[in-house]
Amino acid sequence: MSEKEKDAADVELTVTSDRTELADSGARPWSTTRLELWAFYVYYIGNNGLSGFNFGPSQFQNLLFLAGYDPSHPPFTAPCGADTDCVLPYLGKVRDVNSIVLLTNGISFALQAAVLLMIGAWADYGRWRPNITIFFTVMAVAVSFAWLGVEDPSKWQAGVALYILGLITYQCALTFWTAAFPGLARDLPNVRNSAVKVVSGEKTLTEHADYESLERNRISNVSFAVCSAGEIVILAVMVGILKGLQSDASTENNTKAFSVLIAFSGGVWLLCALPWFFLEKRRQGLALPPGSSMLTIGFKQTVVAFRECLRLKQTFLYLIFYFLMGDVLNTTVTVIGTLQNSVVSYSTLQLTLLLIVGIVAQGAGIYLFWLVQKRFKISTKTASSSTACGAAWLTDLQMLCFNVFWILVLTIWGLIGIHTDKFGFKHVWEIWLYQAYYGLMVCPWYAYSQTMISEVSPLPQMFLFFALFSVIGKTSAFIGPLVSSAIITASGNNDNYPFVFLFTLGALSTVFLYLVDVEKSRKECEEFVQAEAKREAFADAA
Repeated sequence: MSEKEKDAADVELTVTSDRTELADSGARPWSTTRLELWAFYVYYIGNNGLSGFNFGPSQFQNLLFLAGYDPSHPPFTAPCGADTDCVLPYLGKVRDVNSIVLLTNGISFALQAAVLLMIGAWADYGRWRPNITIFFTVMAVAVSFAWLGVEDPSKWQAGVALYILGLITYQCALTFWTAAFPGLARDLPNVRNSAVKVVSGEKTLTEHADYESLERNRISNVSFAVCSAGEIVILAVMVGILKGLQSDASTENNTKAFSVLIAFSGGVWLLCALPWFFLEKRRQGLALPPGSSMLTIGFKQTVVAFRECLRLKQTFLYLIFYFLMGDVLNTTVTVIGTLQNSVVSYSTLQLTLLLIVGIVAQGAGIYLFWLVQKRFKISTKTASSSTACGAAWLTDLQMLCFNVFWILVLTIWGLIGIHTDKFGFKHVWEIWLYQAYYGLMVCPWYAYSQTMISEVSPLPQMFLFFALFSVIGKTSAFIGPLVSSAIITASGNNDNYPFVFLFTLGALSTVFLYLVDVEKSRKECEEFVQAEAKREAFADAA
């Protein structure tokens, strides 16, 4: 076989869209239209996390604080104050309210891992994935409206259920929506034309892979920027709602305002989701393997994906890093969130204004990262093959290294607060600084860490590996909060002590990121796909 013929054969496997292999790379039946792409972006405006990830957790902690008592007095005889500890009996033990939030957060992520382990693989078969996205979106919206019935501290137990359900439905909807973006990128007309040029010999396989990498980054980063712009508008409307409700007039008004904002976020989410529900193309997936059922395929596929991942050394190294650093970041944000709520005394207006600052910084940070990448044509693989953090040229992995550094700075920031009240997320000015810092320096992680999954995964089983990374991410996400909750309890309710664990784990994860080599990963994935294709392991549905 000539070199040109070999390139043509390779591209048939490399640019396959959603597991459908056609003789002509330019003849795939699905083409990503501008309207479909913008429906994808608009969905993210609704699934912005305001209900399940921001105001839901804040309302939950607010209810715990109002229902709790000062442990220096007999139980339930003295309410919690700004300068006192605050505890409640929870799961057989009297715990600090921040510890309760972290423990419940860990339980939520454990349940998410179990759910994704069972249904995560459904995105691979037939046309199930869009339906799963719709289901979890509708469930999340329902949970948002259910918060309207939980406005009194005596109902904090109901808040536990809504908090857990809100996080699960938000994260699952986000996971299956995110899994659509590699297929959207591969079906862009310009990417399909690039693939045809490789087959005709006008373009090398490497040039096409770099071009497709930039398109995936563009979709990922633009979606974050569009979400940020839309979220600012939503938050501005929320400020008006809070003024109308006079949220700062009393504790009761403030608590009611939390529930109203959560319900409003849910309504906006549904409105923004409808275009994506109707415009997303139902791209065909794999046929269900013989002897498998929809109830067992998730477990089998996870085992297979992990086994195959072991054959892909670079993918496995990134998986370990993703497991550890995902846990560090998720737990760090949760811990800081509990400290933030306490510092601003659960003020809905203050939290909304803080979110506006954070979202403005987030949109600017992510979009600036992408503009730099586009301007200098930075892709996952540069002309110089290199390991993650040691290249002379910037790559996506160098950008991840940059993000990781600032995530570690966050943990050091919190560490300082263990033995002093002068610093360590203890003051309002620190919270304002944190929101800007987090948006500018940390948020690009969410774009590039997701993009890197597609960069180190074999394309014919992209959803398989996305599901594996999602399960791994959710598994790690419940370990951190559970450990942090135990640390707070063991340290005598010192809410900054978890940063010791988080910094140590974060520093360890950077070792695995340093070892990742994207050039080797591409070669490993190409060899893996060709070997598996010969065994007809990726047979499409008829």
